[in-house]
Amino acid sequence: MADLSDFPITQKWAPENPDIIQLYSFPTPNGVKVSIALEEMGLAYEPHKVTLADADVKSPEFLSLNPNNKIPAIIDPDGPDGPIGLFESGAILLYLAGKTGQLLGNGATDRAKVTQWLMFQMGGLGPMLGQLGFFYKFAGSEWEDKRPQERYISEGKRLLAVLDKELDGRDWIAGDYSIADIAIAPWLRALDFYGAKDVVGWDDHKNLVAYLDRFLERPAVRKGLVIPPRD
Repeated sequence: MADLSDFPITQKWAPENPDIIQLYSFPTPNGVKVSIALEEMGLAYEPHKVTLADADVKSPEFLSLNPNNKIPAIIDPDGPDGPIGLFESGAILLYLAGKTGQLLGNGATDRAKVTQWLMFQMGGLGPMLGQLGFFYKFAGSEWEDKRPQERYISEGKRLLAVLDKELDGRDWIAGDYSIADIAIAPWLRALDFYGAKDVVGWDDHKNLVAYLDRFLERPAVRKGLVIPPRD
């Protein structure tokens, strides 16, 4: 049995089976990337619900694994040199794809293309749509100055247009289905949660509409979207 005692997070979220990957997450767009990937890759894992409350993400135990106090994070007891802890959803996706040889394409060129679109999500789509949600649905929507809201609506439209054009004539963003799709699609789905589909002209992006539908039809996606359960 693997010894995970060097990871203080296990004192707050104790593993039932320390021999499998431990997932610390919540079903947000970033959180479900990892649960979906684990399901797609067929890896055994144990999910632990880490809420977005300070009592969880700012607890000493969670900060010991992720000093940036954001979900998701993992511990893999079967790391390359022994147990390894990782945070940042994009880094975890790359690690899991490298570990299994899955969802990274075939060869160095495919890997570079998949990584390119993964970085597009990490550096652009996710942060910009997250800000759109804040200024359109949450506290920022109450601000009298609407320039920030207009800024992120405009940038959201621009990024959707980039994706819609790239998906013309193809099913997935970088050739075969990959971790890039697992990163991108949950953020497109978040537009519904933000109530922002109309304001960004979602229905005008026919390629994106079909793309998200394809993604949501995958059994592993349907399962991963609700792991760990909110309740």
